Amino acid sequence: MEVVIYSKPDCHLCDDVKAQLARLRSSIKFDLQEVNVLDKKEDFEKYQYEIPVVFVNGKKAYKYHLDENDFIRRAEAILARERNLVNGA
Repeated sequence: MEVVIYSKPDCHLCDDVKAQLARLRSSIKFDLQEVNVLDKKEDFEKYQYEIPVVFVNGKKAYKYHLDENDFIRRAEAILARERNLVNGA
């Protein structure tokens, strides 16, 4: 499972969501990529009013806040599908 967070420095909401994701990674296996919206003009123009934005497997899942219970349910469903694909089910 791949998780991407679009954020920027000195953003307390971004810091909160990053801390949540760090906690969640201790019990759920996922790849995490952080994208600073200040690095690319197109990212800034797209997400400047929505950060932090979290994508899960390429789909926008959360903006401003992350619901940990929802994230866990979503992750469990995705990981179960991935296991089924690997096992040929």
